Amino acid sequence: MIVAALGLDVGRKRIGVAGCDRTGLIAHGITTIIRKSWDQDMAALQELIVIREVNVLVVGLPFNMDGSIGYQAKQVQKFAYGAAKHLGLDLEFMDERLTSFEAEQMMQNAGISPRENKALIDRKAAALILQQWLEARRHKPK
Repeated sequence: MIVAALGLDVGRKRIGVAGCDRTGLIAHGITTIIRKSWDQDMAALQELIVIREVNVLVVGLPFNMDGSIGYQAKQVQKFAYGAAKHLGLDLEFMDERLTSFEAEQMMQNAGISPRENKALIDRKAAALILQQWLEARRHKPK
């Protein structure tokens, strides 16, 4: 089956979005949606879903460092369940602890200022989330 997934790093102000190639091997950042309203967020996602023929949303869940689900994770779950239902897609969650930190480190190593490129951090974090999902899926016994 062809993998057509969107990876999302959902925040209060922005949603980082990543996609994967048709082989399901490599995730890459696509865009960052500046959050305005539910309807506008859904319209932006719907446009990407149609263009990319997406069949699953992979959403990063920001667990607390001890593995518990805190306030932000509950907000992300609420958004993700609503979005998946609204968009008619399957939904999977991935642990996103430290993905934003890892994205910032990658940018610093490339000589890019994370402070001036918040949208790029979100996009890179979404790509890390989706890449983790792709790799977990690839190594899952059939």
